[in-house]
Amino acid sequence: MPLSSGEDTPPDHSDDPLHEGELAELLTARAAPAAAARPALRPSLDTDPGALGAVMPAAPRKLAPVILPDDLMMRPGLPADTEALNRMLARSYRALLAPDYPAELLREALPFVKRPRPGLLTCGTYFLALDPADDRVLAAGGWTDTSPWGAAGRPGEGHVRHVATDPDVARQGLGRQIMGQVIRSATAAGVELLHCQATLTAVPFYESLGFEARGQIDLRLPNGLLFPAVQMRWQA
Repeated sequence: MPLSSGEDTPPDHSDDPLHEGELAELLTARAAPAAAARPALRPSLDTDPGALGAVMPAAPRKLAPVILPDDLMMRPGLPADTEALNRMLARSYRALLAPDYPAELLREALPFVKRPRPGLLTCGTYFLALDPADDRVLAAGGWTDTSPWGAAGRPGEGHVRHVATDPDVARQGLGRQIMGQVIRSATAAGVELLHCQATLTAVPFYESLGFEARGQIDLRLPNGLLFPAVQMRWQA
């Protein structure tokens, strides 16, 4: 039951090869909304627990203390961020997916997952969290109103795209802050249903944010290997 982005029971694309950059959507998953519909973007991280609680349930377990720069900044990604983002993605996938995927599969997948589609860095709804000391990308994630496959979206639906965290700051709450911004941005634009293609590793994280698993999917890499993932969704 491979992926689709607008159906609870997606059509069978198991024989469709992923183009380079498409598998990079896995840690999380339409084109960006029209400029007039986009909400105002916050210039910095909103760490107000009440604001997060308004759009997502509390995590079922206590998170580790956040040890991050006080002036950590979040902003929309830009084409100039491509190389820094690629470096973070490669580090994230290599380290964080290792417990749940065979090493050989990860080696084969990494060249395809570490480079997102260029459109994500121009859509205005894909966000980067940066260390102000050196502009290092510590986390990233966003949403679009078309699927990772380019399918036109339905009104009121969106797709979580390419959420990842640098392993140096994993499990410190930064991923939740990224997703708080994603959900605020999407719901402000009228989205009531978010679809997500999650790696096996990320399923508990998304469940803690109120996403529900709809079924396992297999994504076919250009080299023919199948990459297991889980179709999930969140409803306002």
